[in-house]
This record gives sequence, structure tokens and C-alpha cells, in this order.
Amino acid sequence: PRPQRPRDAVGQNAAMGVTGRPGTPLPLMPLLLALLSPWGCAGGSCPPRCVCASNILSCSQAVLSSVPAPLPRFTAVLDLSHNNVSRLRADWAPGRLAHLHALLLSHNGLSFVSTEAFVHVPHLRHLDLSSNRLRALEENLFSDLAELEVLLLYNNEISAVDRTAFDNLGRLRKLYLGQNRIARFPLELLRDGSRLPQLALLDLSANRLRSLPVGELQALPAWLRDRLYLHGNPLACDCPLFQLVARGRRRRLSAVMDFQEELQCLLPGTAVSVGILALAGRQPLNCSEAREAVLEAHLGDSVTLSCDTRLRGARSRHWVTPGGEQVLEEGGNGSAALLANGSLQLRELRPEDAGTYACWVAGPLLNETLYVELLVHNFTLHGPHDTLNTAYTTLVGCILSVVLVLIYLYLTPCRCCCCRGTDKPPAPRDDSINSSVLSATPNHAVGVPGEPCRSRSASTVGAGQNGRFKAGGTPQPPPRHGPKAQRKVSDPDSVSSVFSDTPIVV
Repeated sequence: PRPQRPRDAVGQNAAMGVTGRPGTPLPLMPLLLALLSPWGCAGGSCPPRCVCASNILSCSQAVLSSVPAPLPRFTAVLDLSHNNVSRLRADWAPGRLAHLHALLLSHNGLSFVSTEAFVHVPHLRHLDLSSNRLRALEENLFSDLAELEVLLLYNNEISAVDRTAFDNLGRLRKLYLGQNRIARFPLELLRDGSRLPQLALLDLSANRLRSLPVGELQALPAWLRDRLYLHGNPLACDCPLFQLVARGRRRRLSAVMDFQEELQCLLPGTAVSVGILALAGRQPLNCSEAREAVLEAHLGDSVTLSCDTRLRGARSRHWVTPGGEQVLEEGGNGSAALLANGSLQLRELRPEDAGTYACWVAGPLLNETLYVELLVHNFTLHGPHDTLNTAYTTLVGCILSVVLVLIYLYLTPCRCCCCRGTDKPPAPRDDSINSSVLSATPNHAVGVPGEPCRSRSASTVGAGQNGRFKAGGTPQPPPRHGPKAQRKVSDPDSVSSVFSDTPIVV
């Protein structure tokens, strides 16, 4: 007979809708892979001179003068670094790239970025525009990037920064602006913490900053103030700058410890550059390190921050609050008041009053700054203690109750037969019904005078004749007559007491 084709193979090909001559191999697997691969879909082909892997599109060092088109809509990482893309227009991404979260455009000679360049990439989290030729950050340049977390702008030619350039960047954590031409950075953008609330690192190194508003820097949040990079700037030497850097060295911050040699300043009236940390005791400034103190308080309290300066004949002094406000005059306003001896009084503390307060003292020869860190606990002074006392009292009461119950259960004395002087008439037969399960003084059998006292477990748990256990239920009475012979053993099926398993003989 003629051999037939296997039914399973015929059925498989028929199910797939593929026909062919018997024995002819069909290229089904490459076709399926091509259909399932994202790069095999319509409009998803990899652009020329680019390398595509999964959702990563790398076009680095491809000698491109513009962004390749069309871009696959599922691209998550787009690397266009080391090319010749000099202008980033609004139409570089004609369609919405909802999956793009990293855009790399470093080393392109980029000199222009449209204010609408990021409309189609709203979920971008990492943007690298470093090592280009950007000269200014225009108004609302990054306002469409509400989810941006890292922005790299170092090694450009930026000299002007618009006040609204970083608006709507509520999730920005790291901002790199080093190696530019910035002569004044608007630190008021960071003072209230509303525009960049999550910013944790700010790099302003190697710019053209000549002075720093130390009061504004002290008003910054601690996590940002401790990660502020200022090395490589032609700063003018003064004591507040020295105290700011010395404070960072005392706390061993990386922004100071890793760049001590680059932290330089210019002496007044000269072009001599010296290390900022070398200003201690050096003429003509003769600066001294600021001292710090820590004070704890509670909500609603009134505290006094003392300015215990070592300078004699201090000419003037003032305080700078954590919010950057200066208290110059005696009496002050609001909840802060400057006293005659130079101390600062705070009344009815609020949570926002916590932070670092700076007392600046100007003397005839030296200037000194003292810092007081105020910790305001978010509860009143008496509230938590009363709660603690109540909880402690409740716990002690529960323990005493448990102890009393245990004493009641296990240390209740039994009514021993040896303690009775006269015989008691025998109880009726149905005394097991009258005995309560929860009775603390159960009805026991009357013992024989002079007979040793026995516990309930030895006399009422169904002991039979000759000390043997009788499982039948009610034991037989002893074969004696008279008053002593009328003593009855309790029925083992009845429960005479559940609280006196281990009685104490008294």
C-alpha cells in the first residue's frame, strides 16, 4: 500500500492555513518571529545607521544632522549623542512617544531647543543636554516635563537662566549646571521649595559666581544644602563663605571633602586666590568657625535662642530664620522677636519653625556666625506623657487582674474533713445536680474525723474499691453500717468544682 502522510502534520498545516506539496519544508517559524517582533510591525522598522535592541534605539556616532524619522512609537531609550544635531525643533518627534523615558543628546553642538520640543514626550525622566552650545534657558523651556527626574546641562555656554525655566518640574531630583558661564543663579527659585520640591542635588561648579547669598543658602532644605557643589568659581573671600565651607567640612560632606583644592576665593582688593578653608585666622579677614547648638522643643512652646558670642564690643547682630527672613530690630514681628541681649525669642512654636537659625555678629576686629538647630516635635509637651501614663496604668491593672484570677483559680483552700469537729449528715443523692460548675466553694463529701485530708482529685474522680479506677460511673458504697457508713462518694459524671484542682490545706 502507498504510504500516507501523518494526520497530525496534515491537520497542523490545515489549521495554520498553509498548503504545500508533501515533504516540502515551510518557513513558518521565521515568519512568526517577524510578525511577533516589534521591529517587524508596520512603521516600526529600525532607522538607518542605528542599532535597535528591544525598546532601545541607539544612534550614537552615526554622523546625523537631524533626528532620524520615523521613530518607532514604542521606543523607551533614544541615544543620539555624538552627532551633529544643532537644532531641536518642535517637530523632531511628529508623533507621541508615550514610552520614551530617556533622551540622550550630549556632544551634538546643540545651540537651539524649541520651547515646544518636549510636548510629545511627557513621560521623560532622564534628559541629557550636556556638552553642547546652549547659551540661555528660555522661559518655560522644560515646563512640559512634569515627570523629569535628572537634567544634565553641564559643559555648555549658559549665561542666562530665566526664572520660569524650571517651572512644573515637581519631580526633579538632580540638576547639573556646572562648567557654564552663570554669573548669578536665581536661588530664590529654591527658597520656598514649591517649584523644585524634590531637588536633592544642585551642581553650580566651574561657573562665574563671584558672591553667594549665604542667608539664602542657609534657608535651603538640609538635603539640598548639603549637596550643593560650588567649587571652581571666582568667589570673593568673606567670613560667611568660610563658615559655610567649614561647616561642610565638619560634617564631612562630599561637596567639600572631595573638592577642597578647588574651593578657592579671591582676597579683597587683590587677585590672589587662596583656599577658602585657609581663611581661619588669616588677615585681613581673620575668620573663625561658626559654632552650632541643638535645641529641642514642642508645639506651642516658647523658646529663646541665645547668641553666645565670644566677641567683645559687638557692634551689631541679627538673626536669619530657616525661611531666609532677617530679624534686625528689637521686638520683631510675628512669632519671632529680637531681645536686647541679642537672643531670639520664638513664641507658640509651629512645625514650620523647625530648622537652622543663624546669628550673625559683627565685631570691631572679627565677625562671627552662630548656628542653632531647632527641633520642633509634632506633639505638645503634656500630651504624650499623659497618654503614656494612661497606657502604663491600664497595663498594670491588667496584670493585677490576671494575678488575682490565677490566685482565685489555683490557691483557693478546700474544706478539709480534718478541719470539722462534728459529722455532717450525708447529702441527698441528687447533690451533683445542685453543685454549680462555677462554684468557688463546691459541696464535698464529709470525711471521717481523724482521716487525713484529701484533695478532690483523689476522692471524687471515680475511684473504685481497693483504690482502683471504676469506669462504670457510680462506685459501690463501702459495706459498712452506721453514721460512718453513710459517707457517699460523689458521682464522677458530675462536676463539683473546676477551680480547686490543687487546693491548699489550712
